[in-house]
Amino acid sequence: MTVADIRFAAIEGSVSAPAGFRAAGVACGIKKSNGLDLALIVSDRLASAAAVFTTNKAQAAPVLVSKACLQVSGGRARAIVINSGCANACTGPEGMQTAEVMADTAGRVAGAAASEALVASTGVIGVALDREAITRGIEAAFEELSSEGGPAAARAIMTTDPFPKEAAVEVTTPAGTFRVGGIAKGSGMIEPLMATMLGVVTTDAQVAPALLQRALSVVTDVTFNAISVDGECSTNDCVFALANGASGVVLGDRDLPLLVEALTRVCEPLAIGIVRGGEGATKLVTIEVRGGRTDAEAKQAARAVANSPLVKTAIHGADPNWGRLVAVMGRAGVDFELQRARVRIGDVELFANGRPFDERAAQASKHLMGTDVFVRLDLGTGGDGSARMWTCDLSADYVKINAEYRT
Repeated sequence: MTVADIRFAAIEGSVSAPAGFRAAGVACGIKKSNGLDLALIVSDRLASAAAVFTTNKAQAAPVLVSKACLQVSGGRARAIVINSGCANACTGPEGMQTAEVMADTAGRVAGAAASEALVASTGVIGVALDREAITRGIEAAFEELSSEGGPAAARAIMTTDPFPKEAAVEVTTPAGTFRVGGIAKGSGMIEPLMATMLGVVTTDAQVAPALLQRALSVVTDVTFNAISVDGECSTNDCVFALANGASGVVLGDRDLPLLVEALTRVCEPLAIGIVRGGEGATKLVTIEVRGGRTDAEAKQAARAVANSPLVKTAIHGADPNWGRLVAVMGRAGVDFELQRARVRIGDVELFANGRPFDERAAQASKHLMGTDVFVRLDLGTGGDGSARMWTCDLSADYVKINAEYRT
């Protein structure tokens, strides 16, 4: 099969849209607000499993436990449990034991081994997770499992998110039809670098664990790893993928491009949703960089722009300050030729071949007043390297939210 032979259609249902998956979201008392704070996703059959984890060296207990589970199970899982309201990070041996209890309990209720359950947590760092509450919550969530439970699971993993992130697609191929669904959370402390950001993607296609891992790593690089809200890499970031084969469609090594495309169709809107819902954000900013010596250098430059407070505040104020963009390109640590560099905001070229066009500033400012902003840059090296990142503006509300996060 080739991607050209395939039809993709967006559908409802998110993480439980693929056949053989059920989900639930419940309140177990972790959040002070008594809101939904625990999600459980279960496959009716043993599924291939893959994950991409934070590169932060201060890794939370659930990250370490999930890594160990995947190693013991050989990349197989039946259940994923996620709590919000407490990150269970930097909590010592007791935190590790609590994460292990989460895996034990999720495995038990799903009729699987503890090593066939993956766990994740999100919330405040350095606070002990209530072990009894989380155990009761997992048991209660199992009773609520439903093929319609994806939306509740999406809400249950939220912390400061202003809205849930869900997506699903149906893929029609000559060999049959399969589905991919997913949920994600994240609003602040977002620059995953892998990949507080969490994601779960499910598919009812049959995919070997090694192939699923290859595909997830590729997709993460251009979706969850191509976003930034504030340049902060969390202790808990992870993306999980499960493939249970319930559709009867089998994807092999030659189908890698199709699998990557299908996963991307779900992960890209989830990633963009995280940025659009960034803490205090009023604008979604798409950064496109061309003219890099390599794609990696173009992405390094795009990341530098995405994380620049000066750029992000200028965008918030609708100030077409192209000089800040040129300055970031010049200090990004990649090859850069000032005399051939270009800066466009929207479709308005403000700097090219060493010359500014400030008379066009008003046009560019008008574009920046919208909620969807495009910044297009050329590093001027003549190379074919290109990359895309998504970020958001930096507002006073971001400061307020994070100044009061623990209080």
